[in-house]
Amino acid sequence: MAKITYIEHGGKEHVVEVATGLTVMEGARDNNIPGIEADCGGACACSTCHVYVDKAWVEKLPAKDDMEEDMLDFAYEPDGERSRLTCQIKVTDALDGLIVQMPEKQI
Repeated sequence: MAKITYIEHGGKEHVVEVATGLTVMEGARDNNIPGIEADCGGACACSTCHVYVDKAWVEKLPAKDDMEEDMLDFAYEPDGERSRLTCQIKVTDALDGLIVQMPEKQI
């Protein structure tokens, strides 16, 4: 399990425990976290699970693959350094304490 903090665009925080092996997107879905729509269900075929990763965590995550990079082009106001698709981040014990912030909207 890893504690992940999801921060809504307005600042409301949701700290939840997410089982290892799930994705950060599945953790949001399973805990009814608003702001992560995940329209494609985690297939990396949309950008509706876009978040901004806290700067302290950017280098600790696995690198984005080409498919994720391509899908982030469709995200709302992507940040070249901090934007990630939560469906592409697998939860491990090493992610305990991860902080992600949702954008103003998902498109």
